[in-house]
Amino acid sequence: MLPYTVNFKVSARTLTGALNAHNKTAVDWGWQGLIAYGCHSLVVVIDSNTAQTLQVLEKHKADVVKVKWARENYHHHLGSPYSLRLASADANGKIIVWDVAAGVAQCEIQEHAKPIQDVQWLWNQDASRDLLLAIHPPNYIVLWNADTGTKLWKKSYADNILSFSFDPFDPSHLTLLTSEGIIFISDFSPSKPPSGPGKKVYISSPHSSPAHNKPAATTGAKKALNKVKILITQEKPSAEFVTLNDCLQLAYLPSKRNHMLLLYPREILILDLEVNQTVGVIAIERTGIPFLQVIPCFQRDGLFCLHENGCITLRVRRSYNSVFSTSNEEPDLDPVQELTYDLRSQCDAIRVTKTVRPFSMVCCPVNENAAALIVSDGRVTIWELKSVVCNRSSRGSGSGVSPLYSPVSFCGVPVGVLQNRLPDLSLDHMIGQSAIAGEEPPEGSPLQEVHLRFLLTGLLSGLPLPHFAIRMCPPLTTKNIQTYQPLLAVGTGNGSVLVYHLISGLLHKELSMHSCEVKGIEWTSLTGFLSFATSAPNNMGLVRNELQLVDLPTGRSIAFRGERSNDEPPIEMIKVSHLKQYLAIVFKDKPLELWDIRTCTLLREMSRNFPAITALEWSPSHNLKSLRKKQLATREAMARQTVVSDPELSIAESSVISLLQEAESKSELSQNISAREHFVFTDNNGQVYHLTVEGSSVKDSARIPPDGSMGSITCIAWKGDTLVLGDVDGNLNFWDLKGRVSRGIPTHRSWVRKIRFAPGKGNQKLIAMYNDGAEVWDSKEVQMVSSLRTGRNVSFRILDVDWCTSDKVVLASDDGCIRILEMSMKAPCLRMDEQELLEPVWCPYLLVPRAALALKAFLLHQPWDGQCLLDISQVDYPENEEIKDLLQEQLNSLSNDLKNILLDPGFTLLQRCLLVSRLYGDESELHFWTVAAHYLHSFSQDKSAVRETASWEKANTPLDICYDILCENAYFQKFQLERVNLQEVKRSTYDHTRKCTDQLLLLGQTDRAVQLLLETSADNQHYYCDSLKACLVTTVTSSGPSQSTIKLVATNMIANGKLAEGVQLLCLIDKAADACRYLQTYGEWNRAAWLAKVRLNAEECADVLKRWVDHLCSPQVNQKSKALLVLLSLGCFSSVAETLHSMRYFDRAALFVEACLQYGVMEVNEETEKLISAVYVDYARSLKHLSFKQGAVLFASKAGAAGRDLLDELDCPQEDLTEEE
Repeated sequence: MLPYTVNFKVSARTLTGALNAHNKTAVDWGWQGLIAYGCHSLVVVIDSNTAQTLQVLEKHKADVVKVKWARENYHHHLGSPYSLRLASADANGKIIVWDVAAGVAQCEIQEHAKPIQDVQWLWNQDASRDLLLAIHPPNYIVLWNADTGTKLWKKSYADNILSFSFDPFDPSHLTLLTSEGIIFISDFSPSKPPSGPGKKVYISSPHSSPAHNKPAATTGAKKALNKVKILITQEKPSAEFVTLNDCLQLAYLPSKRNHMLLLYPREILILDLEVNQTVGVIAIERTGIPFLQVIPCFQRDGLFCLHENGCITLRVRRSYNSVFSTSNEEPDLDPVQELTYDLRSQCDAIRVTKTVRPFSMVCCPVNENAAALIVSDGRVTIWELKSVVCNRSSRGSGSGVSPLYSPVSFCGVPVGVLQNRLPDLSLDHMIGQSAIAGEEPPEGSPLQEVHLRFLLTGLLSGLPLPHFAIRMCPPLTTKNIQTYQPLLAVGTGNGSVLVYHLISGLLHKELSMHSCEVKGIEWTSLTGFLSFATSAPNNMGLVRNELQLVDLPTGRSIAFRGERSNDEPPIEMIKVSHLKQYLAIVFKDKPLELWDIRTCTLLREMSRNFPAITALEWSPSHNLKSLRKKQLATREAMARQTVVSDPELSIAESSVISLLQEAESKSELSQNISAREHFVFTDNNGQVYHLTVEGSSVKDSARIPPDGSMGSITCIAWKGDTLVLGDVDGNLNFWDLKGRVSRGIPTHRSWVRKIRFAPGKGNQKLIAMYNDGAEVWDSKEVQMVSSLRTGRNVSFRILDVDWCTSDKVVLASDDGCIRILEMSMKAPCLRMDEQELLEPVWCPYLLVPRAALALKAFLLHQPWDGQCLLDISQVDYPENEEIKDLLQEQLNSLSNDLKNILLDPGFTLLQRCLLVSRLYGDESELHFWTVAAHYLHSFSQDKSAVRETASWEKANTPLDICYDILCENAYFQKFQLERVNLQEVKRSTYDHTRKCTDQLLLLGQTDRAVQLLLETSADNQHYYCDSLKACLVTTVTSSGPSQSTIKLVATNMIANGKLAEGVQLLCLIDKAADACRYLQTYGEWNRAAWLAKVRLNAEECADVLKRWVDHLCSPQVNQKSKALLVLLSLGCFSSVAETLHSMRYFDRAALFVEACLQYGVMEVNEETEKLISAVYVDYARSLKHLSFKQGAVLFASKAGAAGRDLLDELDCPQEDLTEEE
């Protein structure tokens, strides 16, 4: 118990409960590893690993409808450090941008007073990391600078906008989901609003589309349904086919370019946006549970789906054997009909009731191996995916589902089966690429088949629905300091009592004790309390009263009044005496009962003519001290066996002496002394009665006539010589019993519901609760200290109040929360690093920027002095001890599996870079090192003489297709052929056929293109052109005259605005390089890169992509991070290092140069040596600024001659090193 006593500090905090309907979609999982969600007008931040509440943000005046973490897609350094930024939007149209670590609002944004429909940070953060796009109802999109609150531009549309989705492959593409259809915007830019109204298309609901009215074919209803379904049209669908657009969600697929999903309650549709056609459908059987939400994955082509019963399922795209040849051979008879997503794993459902239903799901954006479910009752469940290696022979052959294999590589580098690895680090570490999953791996290959399982790893429960009755345990004193725990008992509407430990804010015990709403709680000791509940009245107005006495350590509960509780008037209040000896029970229409708490016996039931009680309070005065004095003297006298001569004792009555002598034989005398205590109560007329209780006797001491200025008294509080009364009209009457004066204060706040004095000797503060709020008063000065009133600034109504410590109050409110506040009753502004947590949390974002970056360098540059270590004190890091302790706490909080990996000397630099970027949730670094690791390994294999060993690996592990244009050319071509084949299978109109033909011609699939051209019917207006085109394609020869003619025609077409047609003709005569140049000239950079990847040889393709890199680096485009990735894919490693250095990304440049030298892919000559030295010196200097001396010395010494000056500086005394900090 000592930690609670020595460091006893109850922080201001908020205990949250059930959510509001507005909070349904207000949840987000940040790259930092934290989950934020809305709870009424609060924003709650929890740690996804330990499921602990880290922060509760309170500033909104209305329900929170959206929360979004800022992206981490930028280079982090001292100028742009790791920081916890969150945007939250409410139902009144206000957006607040928070510094979550400090608990303060950085910026407030307001445009209109209607609920924000959607809000997102721009993902491309090269130009600025502060841009936030929001939908302000009904039809405005506004771009804000979230750092300053400045509106950059505003654009309105004709339809009501419901939500939007950014294309993850192109920051200029944005799609709006409106009440009528979809609007595609292709010129989104931070600098100016989109120019036109966008391209508007209509979606007809799948359940009302014509396809559903057609009879199912014999080959199966699903195949027929998907073959003919047209969902996207330029014309508005006719009324008989569209009842209501019940599309729940629209989202781009981050795993492959130009694909989008539409979510309906019973179907997920995958659209290919090049042909605006459904290419895949996930349909639920008639008895299945409808969808609520879907989150598409980036690392693998998978979908996390949330169903209406709270079950989360993972579906992964089924892979097929390669059915597409790159030549013009006849395709297979039964090509892939559609994209199919197989159910791979599902978690347990929840019990859905009227008040308990799933709200929303979020997925870990870094690793995509965990999902969190937010439930309406305030619960958060965190489910993690785990992979289980299974025996190939035991595989169920009847399932029809292709097997999943674990990948060969770990953290970007191929490893053996026995090497140290974390199979569940992320989704792409669990399952290999689906491109190879359809083919049985060769014998002896390191691939292992895996199954996926969901495992519940975190559960956070909230408070139940209000109403609440709260009571703090007896206060801390010098006598109970060794055993004291700050416990708060919360009685709930469902009859249970929750006991919270207020240092951690966690639930200490939950006791289900009553069958109806708990009305009040009174503590009888530090470890026990009484609680009462009353059932609904019968037709005579009588109820069943439940009064339970609970012992907390054992959880034992007894019915305090035994069998007396049935069919009687309801209990209105219970009051425990100051010494916890007596209990007064006040009923509605029944006389008072007085009980002895220690023996659970009834001392007295008042007579029928006893006055009706409106308020009652026990006096803090008693005669226990004098009784103990007498007892002590008696014991001494008995011990001496002498005549009692003490004058003070001689006046004691013989009955008292005999009582003490009787008690002497018992082990604890003081327990059996019945000290005299007093209580006062008021009747309906306002008359004050003063009664004395001693043992079983109750005496009427005095009556004080009513005060004419007071109405009916509703509550009384008594401390020391001060008695305070409150009435129905909001008057407070302060009685000074010593000075015999009273003072009435009209508060004009209506009914005073409760008055409570603060604990602590001489502390005369009190809290008064009204219908519309609460006030803290100083009864000594008779003046108000602070006030809280429900209304404009406070959205909740107070249900109950109490003191938690001598300077903090506890408020229970109707938004289902319990707030522990300072005496000022202002919303708490808490720093996250001040919170008392039971479990340590890995979150380097909580460290000061210098320390977070130093910790990163410490992890990256292992081993130190030839030894891998996780003890920061063993390196030369002249920082103050407090910061070093915080760094060590962070290192200690890592899991044992991660520690083993980090301490493994065989863990390479590249793997370390990838792992640390995942640990830090650094989006920019993760993408950079993923591509870098792949191509460094790939190019080093090309250089090495031993090609046989790597041939199988390299052929089967290309870069994932989610990196699109960065993939190897052969893999990219294969994917595009699969895609165009699927488009061909799905085509249903002439327009679709024409688009397929164009793609086939660009891909060089001339025979299939001719077949499609000849399908054009004679009554089509394009019949003649298509027939001639078919003839042209089949008769193109490589003779000089025909080539020059076609080239001339193509250039004329391009000059006259027919770019696509001209490019097609150039591709027909194998002039794709010229076609790419024309596309780039006309600003079609993405199209040019695509064409170069599918048609040109490596050298020509590299030329086209290098021109694209120059364009991306230009100031008006400013997408240097993408340019770096393109250079990596080309193997231009020196250019990458140079560009990184010029961008002042010194840490990344130094690590990249080291990795290149390790893999032997960078030629060391005079020019590169100069670059390497410059990179190392600049990095060493940046480490010096972080006070990380050992790292600075390491890189300064690697820099050779260029680093000597810096080494001399570092050898200076420590004062010089840190004077600039």
